Amino acid sequence: MTRRGWLLLAVILGAAVFAVQAGEYSTPQWLELRRKEKLARAGADSLAREVDSLARVRKLVEFDPAWQERIAREQFGMLRKGEIEFTVVRPEER
Repeated sequence: MTRRGWLLLAVILGAAVFAVQAGEYSTPQWLELRRKEKLARAGADSLAREVDSLARVRKLVEFDPAWQERIAREQFGMLRKGEIEFTVVRPEER
């Protein structure tokens, strides 16, 4: 290989290294940013699904009498008129 060939090879290799490592973000930094972006998008999608689910539950709690009764019974221990509350206690296991 001539001197000119070696010089051309060095310039090409230098340009390749510059293309991979230089600029505002190097290739490894750019790949890391892409990975973080994917994680952020997945998190945002998950939160959007959770918000939709909570909005559905909110609507049920506001307008569905069956849900309102269920919450009153389970969370607040409320009873209907004439009902008697009792608790089942299991014997201690030995």
